[in-house]
Amino acid sequence: MSTAPQLVVHRDKELMAQAAAARLITKIVDAQASRGSASVVLTGGRNGNGLLAALAAAPARDAIDWSRLDLWWGDERFLPEGDPERNVTQAREALLDSVPLDPKRVHAMPASDGPHGTDVDAAAAAYAEELARAASPENHGPVPTFDVLMLGVGPDTHVASLFPELPAVRETDRTVVGVHGAPKPPPTRVTLTLPAIRSAREVWLLAAGEDKAQAAAIALSGAGEIQAPAAGAYGRSRTLWLLDGPAASQLPRSLYPPASA
Repeated sequence: MSTAPQLVVHRDKELMAQAAAARLITKIVDAQASRGSASVVLTGGRNGNGLLAALAAAPARDAIDWSRLDLWWGDERFLPEGDPERNVTQAREALLDSVPLDPKRVHAMPASDGPHGTDVDAAAAAYAEELARAASPENHGPVPTFDVLMLGVGPDTHVASLFPELPAVRETDRTVVGVHGAPKPPPTRVTLTLPAIRSAREVWLLAAGEDKAQAAAIALSGAGEIQAPAAGAYGRSRTLWLLDGPAASQLPRSLYPPASA
C-alpha cells in the first residue's frame, strides 16, 4: 500500500544536499543500532551525487559503521567498468573511495564488459538474483527491505531508468530489468522496477532546480505511474520528497506542510 508523500523544501540545492546527507546518516545509524546493519539504495545524477559529496564532507559521517552497510543501486548505465558516466564510478569518486566499506557489501550493477557481456537482460537477471540472495524470510519477497531507497526525479518524471510509457515502468513481476532505447543517453540501462522500489521502508525522491518543477508538480498531483513514474515510487513506511525552492515552485503551498523529522 502506498504511503502519502511528505515534502521538505529547502532554500537551495546545497542546503538540500547537506540536510539530506544529515538525514541519511541518522537513518543509517538508527538502523544499525536496531538491526545490526543498514541497507541503502543509491541514485546517480546531479542530486544523488550532490548528496554523496555532502555526506563525504559531513563530520557526522564517522558515526556510521561503514563495514555494516549494504549499498545497492536503483539503476545503472550499461557501460564498461570504470566509465565516468556510470553511477557507481561517480559514487566512488564522491564518497565510496573515502570511507571503509566492506567491498562484499557494495553491490554494483553489472557493467557491459562484465561476465554477461553486452547482454543487458542477462545482467539485469543476475542483479535480481543477487537481490534475492540478500533477502531474508522476513522481507516477504525477492529483495531485501531497504532502509532507504533514493531516487532522483528527471524533468520528464522518470525515476531510476523507468521512463514514461516505456515497458520497464509497466513491469509488475521482475525486480530488475534491462532497458533498451532509453530516451536519454546511453540508451541501454539496468533498473530496479516499481515493485522492487516499493519494498523499501523509506523512499526519498530528490529534486532540485527549476527544470524539475513541472515534474514534481505532475507527480504530486495524482498522475498515473505509467505517464509519471515518480508518482509510482513510494515506500512501505514513508515516502519523502526532498526539494529545493526552485523545484517546488509549481507546487500549491497546501501540499507541503513541514514533514516531521
